[in-house]
Amino acid sequence: MPDNIHIALLNYPAYNKRGDVVATAVANMDIHDIARTARTYEIRKYYIVTPIEAQRMFVERILAHWRPGGVADDYNPDRAEALKTVVVKETLDQVIDDISICRGKKVKIVATGANQMGNIISFGDMSRLIGELGEDYLVLFGTGWGMTKEVIAAADYRLEPISGAGRYNHLSVRSASAIILDRLCHGR
Repeated sequence: MPDNIHIALLNYPAYNKRGDVVATAVANMDIHDIARTARTYEIRKYYIVTPIEAQRMFVERILAHWRPGGVADDYNPDRAEALKTVVVKETLDQVIDDISICRGKKVKIVATGANQMGNIISFGDMSRLIGELGEDYLVLFGTGWGMTKEVIAAADYRLEPISGAGRYNHLSVRSASAIILDRLCHGR
């Protein structure tokens, strides 16, 4: 598996159902379930982005619970292992800077979404690019009613949407991240 994929869950900037730019609440299930998916696919880091200090403290409190010496570390070592990939940041720029400093190069940004339009890249083509190595990729997942137009426009790549069996297209971010990472890591 490639070791050049990072992911970020953007709780900000996100749209609400009225189209306002908001910061969504960090969901406990998103922390745990996406971390488990990230660890399964050997993702370098799973970033959670929120400008709200209380939300960052909430994530850090959960992570401390599972770290070595934490209350739950011995209870479920697999969960503790998965949560080692999680890093919480205030902004997307901080995430990009963190990856660039750690890896010594600029990261390529990949936007995901249910309604991607325009110049999109297929899962297969993106998987091939990732497999060529040499570059690091940050795959963005949105919350609420999706990432802002500005975030999507600034991305290096816009990944094709997941197509279901019918017209309904509103997967949870936990489900979408698992499907997308499987397709990117397995070349489909």
